[in-house]
Amino acid sequence: MTASAGTGVFVFSLISIPICYFSNSLIYNNSAEAFLFAGCTTVLILAMSVNFMIKKKMPVDPLFYVYAVHAFLSVVNLIIGLEQDNIIDGFVTFYLRVADPHINTAHGHMIAYWDGCVHYLMYLLMIAAITWGDSYRAIGLYWVGSFLMRGIVYILGNAVGKYGTHTGPLFLLHIPYICLSVWACFRIFSQPCTWDVQFTAQNQGNHEAERKSLLHRPLDLLFTIYLIPAFAFCVFRGLIVLDCSCKWYQDYAQHYEPYLKDPSAYPKIQMLVNMLYSGPYYIIALYGLMVPGCEWMPDLTLVHSGALAQAQFSHIGASLHTRTPFSYRVPADSQSVFLLVNVLYTVVPQALCYRCHTQPAFFLRPVPDKKTE
Repeated sequence: MTASAGTGVFVFSLISIPICYFSNSLIYNNSAEAFLFAGCTTVLILAMSVNFMIKKKMPVDPLFYVYAVHAFLSVVNLIIGLEQDNIIDGFVTFYLRVADPHINTAHGHMIAYWDGCVHYLMYLLMIAAITWGDSYRAIGLYWVGSFLMRGIVYILGNAVGKYGTHTGPLFLLHIPYICLSVWACFRIFSQPCTWDVQFTAQNQGNHEAERKSLLHRPLDLLFTIYLIPAFAFCVFRGLIVLDCSCKWYQDYAQHYEPYLKDPSAYPKIQMLVNMLYSGPYYIIALYGLMVPGCEWMPDLTLVHSGALAQAQFSHIGASLHTRTPFSYRVPADSQSVFLLVNVLYTVVPQALCYRCHTQPAFFLRPVPDKKTE
């Protein structure tokens, strides 16, 4: 299969830039006729692009088309983020005025950048893998964790935060996007694993050598030691947003992470999801690092590292963003400690995920020898 289909998707995603600009120029005067014209023009351009790609030898994997649409929307989200920060102007001005207020929060800024950069890169990588017939399950699982974390926090934060009463009809447009993405998540989970196929009979000697006790695996021992304070930290922040009356909790929130008390409710939902999701994960990961043969460990670390990367990017960025009220931003004299703790909390799970996928022998169950006559 040639790369023309993947190239067409890349060009298709970039069409969103002129579409946003001309649509904004046409409907900026609030004219219904201009809005109708812009909508019809957009549909026409999209139809022509799809027709051009269909003429090529297109992949049969339905996720190819899902990721093509998502890549298009990711570029739109990047445009939204750039215009919100006044880096560009005149592309989505009208949309930002009529859209739900959630998009103009600091958290909304961060997920726009994440979707426009990180998710966009993952979509292009998965589209390239589909085009060339390669497996994209690892990238897909990382995206699954990132998407689920983003969707859960954003939807629940909109529902219970201070903007809960301002939810308008435009918010309903997220429902088809979420339903399509959830279906894609199930499709990715149903794909067969590929990393276990790489360790065939010629690797059985190395496989047995890897199955050592924890004390003879210093890297895994370090990860195990890390998981204990990581579990305590996620529970600690979860109790803060639940208004624990202990003085230590209140002092930490006041001096290091006042954003946890932001009335938008995004940080509160984020920390509760972390406590209920990451907390059990750390306990399960401890078991997986100590007991050999846990074949689910590489997949679990992929989903969790994707979720945590998205959560921490949004949390760190929103804690420092100028859209966050000054009283809820990280104090200047505490930023170094805040960044050190949160960056370590983000990076180490990525390293654990990398270790599980580059050296998965410990997590594989031994293959019984075939009986020979």
